[in-house]
Amino acid sequence: MHIHILGICGTLMGSIALLAKAQGHTITGSDDGVYPPMSDQLRLEGIALQSPYRRDSIPQTADLVVLGNAGLGRGNPAVEALLSTGAPFCSGAEFLGRFILKDKWVIAVSGTHGKTTTASMITWILESAGLNPGYLIGGIPTNFERSARLTESPFFVIEADEYDTSFFDRQSKFLHYHPKTLILNNLEFDHADIFADLAAIEDQFHQLIRRVPASGLIISNGQDHNIHALLNRGVWSEQLRFDVIREQTPQSLKGLSMQLPSQNIALKGAPVGTLTLRLTGVHNLSNALAAIAAARHVGVPPQYSIDYLADFTGVKRRMEVVHAAAKAVLYDDFAHHPTAISSTLAGLRQKIGQAPLYAILEPRSHTMRLGTHQDQLAPACADADQVFWLKPDRLGFDLDTAVSAQGHTVFDDPLALAQAVGQQLRRASSTAHVVIMSNGGIDVLKTALLEQIDHA
Repeated sequence: MHIHILGICGTLMGSIALLAKAQGHTITGSDDGVYPPMSDQLRLEGIALQSPYRRDSIPQTADLVVLGNAGLGRGNPAVEALLSTGAPFCSGAEFLGRFILKDKWVIAVSGTHGKTTTASMITWILESAGLNPGYLIGGIPTNFERSARLTESPFFVIEADEYDTSFFDRQSKFLHYHPKTLILNNLEFDHADIFADLAAIEDQFHQLIRRVPASGLIISNGQDHNIHALLNRGVWSEQLRFDVIREQTPQSLKGLSMQLPSQNIALKGAPVGTLTLRLTGVHNLSNALAAIAAARHVGVPPQYSIDYLADFTGVKRRMEVVHAAAKAVLYDDFAHHPTAISSTLAGLRQKIGQAPLYAILEPRSHTMRLGTHQDQLAPACADADQVFWLKPDRLGFDLDTAVSAQGHTVFDDPLALAQAVGQQLRRASSTAHVVIMSNGGIDVLKTALLEQIDHA
């Protein structure tokens, strides 16, 4: 079958392209934004890319058109041409459910934060245990070479996103996945462009829970009050709770728990081992605990998972070290929500002690652009010594007003921002740690920063 994918360079759609090609289909695709790392993955697979969208973007030989979400609504020339022809089409999430996940034991990782890292951890554990899992992850795990793969294994790990599916299917993507193992990592208000409030998001998660079979398992974060409220609406499957707790708090006798600072793990009160993890931050310890619980459900003992995670190296653009020099270490991170920003910076601060920490942030997500979290932006950066903001286009609030009172600086130009960081580096008496936080393409900014670091 010849499948043409609209929005093919998005993380999800590009991964679908890789999976569909592995099934033997002929794949072509179109997108407005063609940039690494996904474009590199696709070209290595010999998948032809067309850009920008046009009325003739879709080849006449295509048997099925699969649509992404970003920028693919009414008025898009390729969408208008598709609807005019009457050619068969479906959303990316629907394609996954119908053609990829059918007959698989689906391990789905949901939540506002940590989906990519947790899904990558599970995949690594199962790979290390010899289970050869298929997977689709919203990033590229550094233990693997690509964001998705299809195998003969019955197990498939997927990042379960609550964002809506397409312009013609407004339900959350994860409702197409039908997991047997479901992780509920955390739940906060996000995606203000499609959800009116937290209750609207909870409704979608409740529908997800309804799709888990009685023989399945729901793994939930015991420290998240919104998850508690969600589960109280009804659960029809087995449950396992995970908790990261302080040393003085008694370990849970019901679920999987980790005590801090020792990182000792217990299952229903019985010790199973001590976790050593290369990643920083309490949030990553919580992600690891969820991954251990999921792997246990498919037959991997927790003590084995603990050992395997010692060799887990992380995910590209999740506190990825992209450059290390005498004057600075540069990190690339995807954090795009105040909670994620705060926990990421706190984890790095714990690791580096009193060394200079500079945060560079671009509020580029839909929710950020709308200003939904504008009052939380400055407090989220409390662990940074210097904070620099890059103002994206079409910002729906006054960023300068939101952050300038805390001494943060705002730039319209990435080159000017990089120069300001370079000035700070030249004044610093010790190695600084510079973190770029954005969920968009940052090549221009990154290149400029690398030049400033090398000349500091």
